[in-house]
Amino acid sequence: MGAPRFPSLAHDHPMDISFWVFVYTAAAVQAGLLALALWRRAANREANRLLAVWVALAGIDLAVKAAYWHTLAPEWFRAYRFVALFPFLYGSLFFLYVRALTRGQGFRWRDLRHLLGFAAMLLVTGHVLLAPAARLQEMSAAWIEGQRSIGRWFDLALFVYSLSYVAAALVRVHRYRQRLRERRSDADRLSLHWIDTMAACQVVIWCIAIVQALVYLPILNYGLLFGAIAGWICVMGWFSLNQSAVAVEPEAVPADAGSEAPSTTAEPDDARYDAVQARVAALMEGDAPLYLEPALTIAQVAKRSGYPEYLVSAVINRRFGGTFWDYINRLRVEAARACLADAGDTRSILDIAYACGFTSKSTFNAAFKRQLGETPSGYRKAARPLTAAADDAGRR
Repeated sequence: MGAPRFPSLAHDHPMDISFWVFVYTAAAVQAGLLALALWRRAANREANRLLAVWVALAGIDLAVKAAYWHTLAPEWFRAYRFVALFPFLYGSLFFLYVRALTRGQGFRWRDLRHLLGFAAMLLVTGHVLLAPAARLQEMSAAWIEGQRSIGRWFDLALFVYSLSYVAAALVRVHRYRQRLRERRSDADRLSLHWIDTMAACQVVIWCIAIVQALVYLPILNYGLLFGAIAGWICVMGWFSLNQSAVAVEPEAVPADAGSEAPSTTAEPDDARYDAVQARVAALMEGDAPLYLEPALTIAQVAKRSGYPEYLVSAVINRRFGGTFWDYINRLRVEAARACLADAGDTRSILDIAYACGFTSKSTFNAAFKRQLGETPSGYRKAARPLTAAADDAGRR
């Protein structure tokens, strides 16, 4: 049957097995409750329903493993081998979940192609599921003694297939963030940072699986692998139930049917560029500059300017330098800088950041340091003595 994959369960301490059975059972119950909650959630409905299916499958996986480890009965080995194929679904479901978040697009019939990895492995290893009871008993006994019931090619196919979907999902998140920065001034607040954490958790789990498949280490064993999955379900619950509605950003901005389509008129020599630049600059000046609105979007600026959105976007990119997000935050940082240098402004740094249109302290600090090369608090300490000295000189 091949070399041992992990230590023999027959010689493990009963307390160790009981511990993992308890962990798996508790995680399976939590997964079931989380799946029900996600299915009923109104925010990000299509994405959360995919996530509910994903979490439910992980819960079933853990429940079957808990039942088999608790009884070590051959009757459970058939179900045990079936759920061993579930990881071929996890990577593709993560990709579909990210796609649903970023595009608002739920599962469609043609998305069945993303389940082909699971279907292929089901065909290749399906003979085990159809094996007679006597053969199942032999395989179960061999597995309990620590022998592999399937070749290492299974692990290689699983790792490559699943991690490729995780990588594809992260590429999609990166492109989504780029589109956000082009269209929204509060891009960092909506940039799906929890997706990075979810992906990192999956990479950790796959790394444990890879090491465990190649060489036995007492710590990185089979029990820990699915214990990490149990912990992952807790992380999924925390992030998924606390997320707000995600802004769906189109991959391309189509022109309205009744408006002028973007063509050669959006080239740098467009005669309207000067007028658009002046109009946008005027909206950002005066007693109530537009950049102070926290959730400002380029669509709102275009509407207020009276020009098509694609034209406003082109002017911002070519005349003001950078994306819409860069331009608006640059104006906000300049406004905050003036307030921080004003000795008469007694507001806290965070109050100034919010007043200037920022929506979080971290976004403000990052934008300020990127533009001026120092932190807001450092700038305030350095600038205010100079301001006070200048005021004293003016009074003399």
